[in-house]
Amino acid sequence: MRTRIARLERQVDVKRIGVAWLNPDKSIVFVPEEKELDQVIAACRSRRMSTFLQCLKETYADPGEILRLKWIDLHGNILTINAPVKRHLPRQATISSKLQSMLNSLPKTSERIFPTSYAMMRQCFIPVRNKAAIRLENPRLRAITFKNFRHPRTMLAHYTNGNVLTVKKALRHRAIQSTMKYIGMLQFKDDDHEVATATNVDEIKQLAQAGFQKFDELNGIHVFRKPKRFSV
Repeated sequence: MRTRIARLERQVDVKRIGVAWLNPDKSIVFVPEEKELDQVIAACRSRRMSTFLQCLKETYADPGEILRLKWIDLHGNILTINAPVKRHLPRQATISSKLQSMLNSLPKTSERIFPTSYAMMRQCFIPVRNKAAIRLENPRLRAITFKNFRHPRTMLAHYTNGNVLTVKKALRHRAIQSTMKYIGMLQFKDDDHEVATATNVDEIKQLAQAGFQKFDELNGIHVFRKPKRFSV
């Protein structure tokens, strides 16, 4: 009886996932701030877990891809993702000296860098994340999953004025439709924009040429904004 109930629960979960995929506009992707990802990594006592999370953060790879990494995929500060998941492309990622040191400190007792399963890593991750949320009094940390470490890369579309191809390359999507699924579900805060005002035609032209877009007007003052940029 319990086995049958568990099977039915799994079927319900699969149906829910399918609905979210077919109706992406009905759900909002949770995009944690970089400092929140760092807080969760810092809360890990396990070297393997903290290194795993740092890999997710720096490479923007799928967690399944990181779990498939082998020691031969690490050469200096270059990490090669040779076993991508479905709809992703293989690539080489340049990692920081910090991550390089973290990886080299792990025991080399297996062909794989992380000789464990997704389920086991998730089981160990959830208590760490939840305790960090309580200790830091930040309930947002409870919403962070392994795949959330990948989502901040979609902010590139916002910061590069909608350059979807830049995001597609960074996330290694095979099809641009996969990239658009992420971008279409994002919400941004007001402080993610540069704001400027104009009171005459010349000023409006200058702001338009600089990539600003009008979003409001008050008493003859035209308010423009554009996404903040950062180095890609």
